[in-house]
Amino acid sequence: MSRYDALIEHLTRNLAGTAGRRSFLRTLGHVLIGAGALPLLPVARGQAAGNDEQNPQSCDYWRYCAVDGFLCACCGGTDTICPPGTEPAPMTWVGTCLNPADGRHYIVSYNDCCGKSSCGRCLCARNEGDRPLYMAGKSNDYNWCVGSKSDIPYHCTMSRVINVVEQ
Repeated sequence: MSRYDALIEHLTRNLAGTAGRRSFLRTLGHVLIGAGALPLLPVARGQAAGNDEQNPQSCDYWRYCAVDGFLCACCGGTDTICPPGTEPAPMTWVGTCLNPADGRHYIVSYNDCCGKSSCGRCLCARNEGDRPLYMAGKSNDYNWCVGSKSDIPYHCTMSRVINVVEQ
């Protein structure tokens, strides 16, 4: 028998001689209760959200610098996902927005969600950097649901960060 095997056998026999089933169950219960209380401890949350510390249902949210429409975050979707029963328009417009949390500019794509009547909640018209309609790719006053499968054109607008602007 190797020294390692002898050591493990010795430790196992000592543990079996000193700890009974009841003490094992008591210790296990303490561990389970402690593990159940672990989510209650104060920890730094929001790491998964990155630098998005603002409310996506507010027109002041940094991603909405060039938005013009009803916010999908108030209409059953999120700031990046269309609500159920709608589909993203095949065409979008873009804006460059400053994230105050990290001081960097981001290219944001604004996608109208089509397929239901207008949401009617959280109207936001910031229009920063909006251009006249003859520059359709930079204008938010255009029916972006053109070409979508649905007959009802516009429900809400979502915003997706495409990339960071490198200086």
